[in-house]
Amino acid sequence: MILYPAIDLKDGQAVRLLRGEMDKATVFNEDPAAQARAFVDAGCEWLHLVDLNGAFAGEPVNAAPVEAILKACNVPAQLGGGIRDMATIETWIDKGLARVILGTVAVENPELVREAAKAFPGKVAVGIDARNGMVATKGWAEETDVQVTDLARSFEDAGVAAIIYTDINRDGAMQGPNIEATAALAQAVSIPVIASGGVSSLDDLIALRDCGVALNGAISGRALYDGAIDLAEAIRALN
Repeated sequence: MILYPAIDLKDGQAVRLLRGEMDKATVFNEDPAAQARAFVDAGCEWLHLVDLNGAFAGEPVNAAPVEAILKACNVPAQLGGGIRDMATIETWIDKGLARVILGTVAVENPELVREAAKAFPGKVAVGIDARNGMVATKGWAEETDVQVTDLARSFEDAGVAAIIYTDINRDGAMQGPNIEATAALAQAVSIPVIASGGVSSLDDLIALRDCGVALNGAISGRALYDGAIDLAEAIRALN
């Protein structure tokens, strides 16, 4: 199971939000590329990047720090937030991004997900962010009446590389991940699932690893910044 350290970008800085609320941001590093290098030096295999401003704006806002991270690091990175058309997808992949994460458009324009997954095999993931089992979009600001498993199943034949499932109520709250819902989703689809939201200890990671369904990985942010999880130790444990 891969551990994906998260770098959430707001106004050019690496931050963490509490339950996705932009006004509850804690700045952890003013130099996101330096933060990324620290994660790579600790042995991470992947980086998980989020353009928070972009998720609300509907277009890339933190392109400069993302590009700095891509230049500074030699591990693959995935990025979500504000990627809502083919031109943006193409631009990011040309710049060296290993995987784009499509969230809002997965609900509003599923055909784009299919088109992109076909054009860039292995480089398109779907981000499913949920509150109480229902999908939320536009930086989690808008709730839909779409159920998580229904959305995930609709992409079974699309060729997407992964589904990144975030339980919004757990995100940044350091209360543990929603293991039950994550395992249920992974059981419902054949697409690899990455768990996100609430991972706050090595025990949480091991519980996800041993949940009875094979997960591709887990994303952790605040716990790594706070020192609640030692990245090198966690990677050793998961391998």
